[in-house]
Amino acid sequence: MKKLMITAFLGFSLMAFSQELKDKAQSKETDKALLVKTGQAELDAKKKASEEKAGLPKPYDPKADAEKDLQDLVAKAKREKKNIMIQAGGNWCIWCLRFNQFVQTTPELKNIVDENYEYYHLNYSPENKNEKIFAKYGNPGDKFGYPVFIILDQNGKMIHVQQSDVLEEGKGYSLEKVKEFFNTWTPRS
Repeated sequence: MKKLMITAFLGFSLMAFSQELKDKAQSKETDKALLVKTGQAELDAKKKASEEKAGLPKPYDPKADAEKDLQDLVAKAKREKKNIMIQAGGNWCIWCLRFNQFVQTTPELKNIVDENYEYYHLNYSPENKNEKIFAKYGNPGDKFGYPVFIILDQNGKMIHVQQSDVLEEGKGYSLEKVKEFFNTWTPRS
Protein backbone atom coordinates (compact mmCIF):
# COMPACT_ATOMS: atom_id res chain seq x y z
CA MET A 1 0.00 0.00 0.00
CA LYS A 2 2.85 2.31 0.89
CA LYS A 3 4.50 1.64 -2.48
CA LEU A 4 1.23 2.35 -4.24
CA MET A 5 0.84 5.68 -2.44
CA ILE A 6 4.43 6.68 -3.21
CA THR A 7 3.99 5.68 -6.85
CA ALA A 8 0.72 7.60 -7.07
CA PHE A 9 2.33 10.63 -5.43
CA LEU A 10 5.27 10.51 -7.82
CA GLY A 11 2.91 10.06 -10.75
CA PHE A 12 0.82 13.08 -9.76
CA SER A 13 3.97 15.14 -9.10
CA LEU A 14 5.34 14.20 -12.51
CA MET A 15 2.04 15.14 -14.18
CA ALA A 16 1.95 18.48 -12.35
CA PHE A 17 5.58 19.19 -13.25
CA SER A 18 4.89 18.25 -16.86
CA GLN A 19 1.86 20.57 -16.96
CA GLU A 20 3.94 23.37 -15.41
CA LEU A 21 6.57 22.94 -18.14
CA LYS A 22 3.85 23.03 -20.81
CA ASP A 23 2.37 26.19 -19.26
CA LYS A 24 5.79 27.90 -19.17
CA ALA A 25 6.48 26.96 -22.78
CA GLN A 26 3.05 28.24 -23.81
CA SER A 27 3.61 31.45 -21.82
CA LYS A 28 6.98 31.99 -23.56
CA GLU A 29 5.33 31.48 -26.94
CA THR A 30 2.59 33.95 -26.01
CA ASP A 31 5.19 36.47 -24.81
CA LYS A 32 7.19 36.00 -28.00
CA ALA A 33 4.08 36.46 -30.15
CA LEU A 34 3.19 39.58 -28.17
CA LEU A 35 6.69 41.00 -28.68
CA VAL A 36 6.52 40.30 -32.39
CA LYS A 37 3.06 41.88 -32.57
CA THR A 38 4.22 44.92 -30.55
CA GLY A 39 7.35 45.26 -32.67
CA GLN A 40 5.24 45.13 -35.81
CA ALA A 41 2.82 47.71 -34.41
CA GLU A 42 5.74 50.04 -33.65
CA LEU A 43 7.12 49.55 -37.15
CA ASP A 44 3.69 50.23 -38.64
CA ALA A 45 3.29 53.39 -36.55
CA LYS A 46 6.75 54.63 -37.57
CA LYS A 47 6.01 53.93 -41.21
CA LYS A 48 2.69 55.76 -41.00
CA ALA A 49 4.32 58.77 -39.29
CA SER A 50 7.07 58.81 -41.90
CA GLU A 51 4.51 58.78 -44.70
CA GLU A 52 2.55 61.56 -42.99
CA LYS A 53 5.72 63.62 -42.51
CA ALA A 54 6.68 63.19 -46.18
CA GLY A 55 3.33 64.65 -47.24
CA LEU A 56 3.49 67.77 -45.06
CA PRO A 57 5.05 71.12 -46.09
CA LYS A 58 8.54 71.78 -44.70
CA PRO A 59 8.52 75.37 -43.40
CA TYR A 60 11.92 75.34 -41.66
CA ASP A 61 14.97 76.54 -43.58
CA PRO A 62 18.28 75.39 -42.07
CA LYS A 63 20.13 77.81 -44.37
CA ALA A 64 18.18 80.87 -43.26
CA ASP A 65 19.95 83.72 -41.48
CA ALA A 66 17.52 83.70 -38.58
CA GLU A 67 19.15 86.64 -36.82
CA LYS A 68 18.70 88.88 -39.87
CA ASP A 69 15.22 87.49 -40.57
CA LEU A 70 14.09 88.32 -37.04
CA GLN A 71 15.55 91.84 -37.23
CA ASP A 72 13.57 92.38 -40.43
CA LEU A 73 10.43 90.98 -38.78
CA VAL A 74 10.78 93.35 -35.82
CA ALA A 75 10.93 96.32 -38.22
CA LYS A 76 7.89 95.00 -40.11
CA ALA A 77 6.00 94.26 -36.85
CA LYS A 78 6.56 97.84 -35.67
CA ARG A 79 5.19 99.24 -38.93
CA GLU A 80 2.18 96.92 -38.91
CA LYS A 81 1.62 96.98 -35.13
CA LYS A 82 1.81 93.19 -34.86
CA ASN A 83 3.54 90.79 -32.51
CA ILE A 84 5.97 88.14 -33.69
CA MET A 85 5.16 84.46 -33.31
CA ILE A 86 8.26 82.27 -33.52
CA GLN A 87 7.51 78.59 -34.00
CA ALA A 88 10.79 76.85 -33.13
CA GLY A 89 11.42 73.33 -34.35
CA GLY A 90 12.49 71.57 -37.51
CA ASN A 91 11.39 69.63 -40.54
CA TRP A 92 12.41 66.46 -38.66
CA CYS A 93 9.66 67.07 -36.05
CA ILE A 94 6.26 65.58 -36.94
CA TRP A 95 4.49 67.70 -34.30
CA CYS A 96 6.09 70.87 -35.71
CA LEU A 97 4.87 69.98 -39.19
CA ARG A 98 1.43 69.03 -37.91
CA PHE A 99 1.06 72.37 -36.12
CA ASN A 100 2.09 74.31 -39.21
CA GLN A 101 -0.35 72.36 -41.36
CA PHE A 102 -3.13 72.79 -38.80
CA VAL A 103 -2.73 76.57 -38.72
CA GLN A 104 -2.34 76.92 -42.49
CA THR A 105 -5.40 74.82 -43.29
CA THR A 106 -7.73 76.13 -40.57
CA PRO A 107 -9.11 79.46 -41.83
CA GLU A 108 -10.11 80.65 -38.36
CA LEU A 109 -6.54 80.21 -37.07
CA LYS A 110 -4.88 81.49 -40.22
CA ASN A 111 -6.95 84.70 -39.99
CA ILE A 112 -5.91 85.29 -36.37
CA VAL A 113 -2.27 84.79 -37.28
CA ASP A 114 -2.37 86.91 -40.44
CA GLU A 115 -4.11 89.81 -38.66
CA ASN A 116 -1.99 89.83 -35.51
CA TYR A 117 1.41 88.26 -36.06
CA GLU A 118 4.50 88.15 -38.15
CA TYR A 119 5.08 84.40 -38.13
CA TYR A 120 8.53 82.83 -38.27
CA HIS A 121 9.72 79.21 -38.29
CA LEU A 122 13.00 79.16 -36.36
CA ASN A 123 15.00 76.13 -37.40
CA TYR A 124 16.61 73.76 -34.93
CA SER A 125 18.36 70.86 -36.64
CA PRO A 126 21.80 69.25 -36.88
CA GLU A 127 22.51 71.47 -39.92
CA ASN A 128 21.73 74.67 -38.00
CA LYS A 129 20.90 74.78 -34.32
CA ASN A 130 20.67 78.61 -34.22
CA GLU A 131 22.33 78.41 -30.81
CA LYS A 132 22.87 82.15 -30.44
CA ILE A 133 19.18 82.96 -31.00
CA PHE A 134 17.93 80.12 -28.84
CA ALA A 135 20.28 81.23 -26.03
CA LYS A 136 18.88 84.76 -26.32
CA TYR A 137 15.43 83.37 -25.52
CA GLY A 138 16.55 81.01 -22.75
CA ASN A 139 16.81 77.82 -24.83
CA PRO A 140 13.11 76.94 -24.47
CA GLY A 141 13.43 73.82 -26.65
CA ASP A 142 15.72 72.28 -24.01
CA LYS A 143 13.00 72.78 -21.43
CA PHE A 144 9.82 72.10 -23.41
CA GLY A 145 10.83 70.16 -26.54
CA TYR A 146 9.55 71.06 -30.00
CA PRO A 147 7.66 72.79 -31.30
CA VAL A 148 7.97 75.61 -28.81
CA PHE A 149 6.58 79.09 -29.37
CA ILE A 150 8.36 82.32 -28.55
CA ILE A 151 6.20 85.44 -28.70
CA LEU A 152 7.81 88.83 -29.15
CA ASP A 153 6.11 92.20 -29.00
CA GLN A 154 6.44 94.62 -31.92
CA ASN A 155 9.72 95.90 -30.44
CA GLY A 156 11.26 92.43 -30.38
CA LYS A 157 10.95 91.96 -26.62
CA MET A 158 10.10 88.42 -25.56
CA ILE A 159 6.71 88.42 -23.82
CA HIS A 160 5.91 84.70 -23.57
CA VAL A 161 7.17 81.19 -24.25
CA GLN A 162 4.60 78.48 -24.85
CA GLN A 163 5.12 74.74 -24.82
CA SER A 164 3.04 72.94 -27.41
CA ASP A 165 1.93 69.77 -25.65
CA VAL A 166 -0.81 71.66 -23.78
CA LEU A 167 -2.30 72.56 -27.19
CA GLU A 168 -2.47 68.93 -28.35
CA GLU A 169 -5.54 66.78 -28.68
CA GLY A 170 -5.22 63.17 -29.82
CA LYS A 171 -2.82 62.95 -32.76
CA GLY A 172 -3.22 66.65 -33.52
CA TYR A 173 -4.06 69.99 -31.98
CA SER A 174 -7.18 71.42 -30.35
CA LEU A 175 -8.81 74.24 -32.30
CA GLU A 176 -10.12 75.88 -29.12
CA LYS A 177 -6.80 75.67 -27.25
CA VAL A 178 -4.76 77.00 -30.18
CA LYS A 179 -7.28 79.78 -30.83
CA GLU A 180 -7.16 80.80 -27.16
CA PHE A 181 -3.34 80.75 -27.22
CA PHE A 182 -3.17 82.94 -30.34
CA ASN A 183 -5.82 85.36 -29.04
CA THR A 184 -4.12 85.70 -25.65
CA TRP A 185 -0.92 87.08 -27.20
CA THR A 186 -2.30 89.40 -29.88
CA PRO A 187 -0.94 92.99 -29.73
CA ARG A 188 -2.56 95.27 -27.19
CA SER A 189 -3.48 98.65 -28.68
